[in-house]
Amino acid sequence: MDTLTGVEHLAEPDGFRDFVEARSSALLRSGWLLTGDWPSAEDLVQTALAAAWPHWASLRRQDAPELYVRKIMVNTFLRWRKRRWNGEIATGRLPETQAYDVFAQVDARQSLLAALDRLPARQRAVVVLRYFADQTESQTAEAMGCSVGAVKSHAAKALARLRDAPGLSELMTGGVAS
Repeated sequence: MDTLTGVEHLAEPDGFRDFVEARSSALLRSGWLLTGDWPSAEDLVQTALAAAWPHWASLRRQDAPELYVRKIMVNTFLRWRKRRWNGEIATGRLPETQAYDVFAQVDARQSLLAALDRLPARQRAVVVLRYFADQTESQTAEAMGCSVGAVKSHAAKALARLRDAPGLSELMTGGVAS
C-alpha cells in the first residue's frame, strides 16, 4: 500500500498488457458498433477490461480471454441501454458546417449506424458479434447468455429490419465500395 495516498497497488497480471495491445483495436471497433460513438466505445472497453483484470489468471488458463471480455462488453452495453438516456452524444469536435457529406462511403456508414441504432439492444449485439466480430452462433450465445436459437432469431429479425432500413439499399446490393 502506498503510504502517501493510501492506495493499494496491484501487480499487473501476466499477459494482460499484451492482450490489450493486441486486441484493443478490435474491441474498440466492436464497442463503437455497439454504442455508436467513440467516447462510449472507449468507456465500454475500459469497463470490460477493468472487470476482466481480477479474473485474468483464470481466463488465461481457460484460453478464452477475448470471449470473456466481449461477453462483459455486451452485458455492460445491454445494461447501459436499459438505464442511460441516449438523447445526447458527447463529441470532441464540432460538427461540420456542410449540410451534407459528399462522400458516399461516409453517407453509407452513417446510414448503417442509424439503422443499427434503431435496432433493439439484443439484436444490435447479435449483429455486432456475429457479422462484425465474426463469432459463431454458439460463441455469440455464450457471450450474450442466451440460447443459439435466440441468437438465430435475433439475427433474422435484425437483418430483416436492416434490409428495410432507409439508405441501406446501396449497401445491400453492393452499390457502395468499401
